[in-house]
Parts: sequence; structure tokens; C-alpha cells
Amino acid sequence: MKEEKVFKDPVHKYIYVQDNTIWDLINTREFQRLRRIRQLGTSYLTFHGAEHSRFSHSLGVYEITRKIISQFERNHYEDWPQEERLLCLCAALLHDLGHGPFSHSIEKAFGTRHEDWSCRIVLGDTDVNKVLSRVSPDFPKKVAGVICKSYSEEIVVSLVSSQLDADRMDYLLRDAYFTGVNYGTFDLERILRVIRPYKGHIVVKESGMHAVEDYLMSRYQMYWQVYFHPVTRSAEILLHKIFARAKHLYEENYSFGFMVEPILHLIQNKITLEDYLLLDESVMQTMLAFWSNEKDPILGDMCKRFLDRKLYKYSTFDESNQRQIKLMEKVMAEVGFDPTYYMEIDFPSNQSYDVYRPGETDDNLPIFLLDHKETLTEITHRSEIVQSISGFQMGKHHVYYPEELLERLNATNYPDLWALLGEQD
Repeated sequence: MKEEKVFKDPVHKYIYVQDNTIWDLINTREFQRLRRIRQLGTSYLTFHGAEHSRFSHSLGVYEITRKIISQFERNHYEDWPQEERLLCLCAALLHDLGHGPFSHSIEKAFGTRHEDWSCRIVLGDTDVNKVLSRVSPDFPKKVAGVICKSYSEEIVVSLVSSQLDADRMDYLLRDAYFTGVNYGTFDLERILRVIRPYKGHIVVKESGMHAVEDYLMSRYQMYWQVYFHPVTRSAEILLHKIFARAKHLYEENYSFGFMVEPILHLIQNKITLEDYLLLDESVMQTMLAFWSNEKDPILGDMCKRFLDRKLYKYSTFDESNQRQIKLMEKVMAEVGFDPTYYMEIDFPSNQSYDVYRPGETDDNLPIFLLDHKETLTEITHRSEIVQSISGFQMGKHHVYYPEELLERLNATNYPDLWALLGEQD
């Protein structure tokens, strides 16, 4: 590259592109599509500033990865495989390439995984694949392996996907910035100084433990204050039920007043790669706008609620009380609400995000501290702070329902249910 390219960024100040391959990937149609996918799905209905895109996040993940690798190279760490530099940078940039509109809401509704779509895009007949193939014929397969966590070198995968990875570090800082909260802030520069490559792993110098504690506490706070926010969850539930209703109507041979092929193929579970690349949030918002006038009253009503932010209300609920659940389903049906679509009992542990749980799954490698004797210790064995929040589940069960239910509910006939729904957080 003749001249270094620079992006101005509100989180990292500047993002530096020094490789032709990275620049060419950014300018592919598949990567540019990420400008039209929000990073936080439906959270903009809770935090009005949360309009940032997967595009800006992906650039941020690339930049943090670039800084980590530069630090490894400056310090001449022997355990860092320098030949993997470009592979790491490409995988970091492309790790979210397969996200669809409204992110995790779509995945849950249709049983898809964005990682699978990212790999399909990298390996398919795409501009991204053409750029990667110019590096070497097997390079797209290597990049897909890192993204889908099947690549043989753990140290490479760890930079992009682990408990202390560039992905998490960027989205915490970026999401905190755009939602306007302080929970996600931590000392990124300090963490970049204390992480090390060591015998095939990414580890943390023992003196950097407190910086990692700060990072993990920021994660913990962001999950409960932003990612698990019950209003955001209400919007996700409503969106999920809209797609569930659309799928049910299709199976009943309902004649939609408006439909676009990519969404039809998604409902049919026949979506192609080209269909998927046409799906973004502008298409989905247009679909919801037209569906708000559908003759099916349930689909039309739910779309109006989502577009106009007339989201479901929520109250704390005892999930174990099956009598109350059955009673609420019965009452909802009596007053004109199909509980299949107008009621949901939810608990935050069901969400796509997660807190630090060392060794629980293979793709969440624990954080190890490296002491002066070159002994590795998993961080919960040294940090009471991390131990106290590791695997700890908090939160409440919520029941979601239309606000109008309270207007239709007869307090005299159902005093217990009336009292329950009246106790909103």
C-alpha cells in the first residue's frame, strides 16, 4: 500500500489500515452491507443513541487486533507466530460479516447463526472471497476457520474470540459510548500492555490483573444494565413473535399483501447466500411497515407496536407458579389477546450474551495470569472480584404483555393477577 489509510473513530480516535488486503476487504459489497446493520439490534428503542453499526464495530475489532499484534512484534515475543499476522487481521475485520438485521433476534426466530453465515460469505462466490483468494488459494478457508473457531492455532483464534478478545473489548467501549452509559469503560491501553503470547496461548502478565478485573466488571455491568435491559428485551420478544406469526401464516397458506423474496425464502428456510446479502435493516423496516397494514389483525397489530414503540409492558413473575401462568393465559384469551403472541415469560440467562464463566465451553477459553516464575493461574483463583461475579446469575423473571391488558382485566374477578401485573419495575 503506497499510503496508509486512516478512519476517524469516536472510540479509538484513529483506525489505521496498512495492508492492501484489508483496504480491499473494507470496500467489498459484503462488508459495506454492515453499515446497514445496527450493532445493538433493538437497543435503539431503549437507548436512543445506540444507532451505531456492525461496520464501525468491525473496524474497531480490527484496530484493537492490529494494536495487539504490533505490541507483540515490537517486543519480539518468540511465542507469537508472525506469519499469522494478516490472517488475524482479516478474521478480526470479517468476524461479524454474517450478522443479519436486528442481530440476535433474527437468529433466534429462524434458528440461524451469524458465525455460519460469516463463513459462508468468506467461502462463497463473493467479493470477499476473491480478495482473500489473492493472498493464497487456501487463505479464505483459514479465515473461515478462525471465525468459526476450528483453526488449529489457538493463539490466533483467541485474539478474535475468547474471554479477553478484541471483539469484546471493542463492543464494550463502543456500546458504552453510544448508549451514553459509563459501565463499559475500562483501561484498554493498560490491557494491551499486559497481554502476552505464551506457549500457544494469550495470557495476562500478573501485574495486569487489576486492569482485567476492571474489564470483566465492565462486562458484567453492561450485561445487566444494557444488554439485558427489559425494554430492549420487550422489543426483541415482539420482533420474534412477529416472525413467528408470519411463519405460521405462511404455513396456513395465508396470502400476504406484501412480501419480498429474501424474507419469503427466510420463512421457507430456503434462503440462499445472495438472498441473505440483500437482507439489512432497511429492508426489514420496510417489511414491517407494509405488514402493519396486513389484514391479519395479529400480524398487523404487532408490527404497529414495534414501529411505534408501543412495546409490551413487563412485571416480575414467579416462573415456578404454574397456576398463575395458566391463569394469565386463560385471562388473556378471554379479553381478546392470543397468549401465543401477546405473552412471554423471560429470564435474562436465556440471552445471547454471557458473563465470564471459566472453562464452561470450549470457545470461551479462560483468562490466565502469568507470574514471574512463568506459572499460569486462572484468574478466579487469584481475584476475589472476578470469583464473586463469575457464573453468578442475577436478574428476575419477567412476564411481558400488552399495556391494554390492565384496562381489560377485571380487578374484582382476578385480584391476585391484577396485583401481580400492577407491580411493575
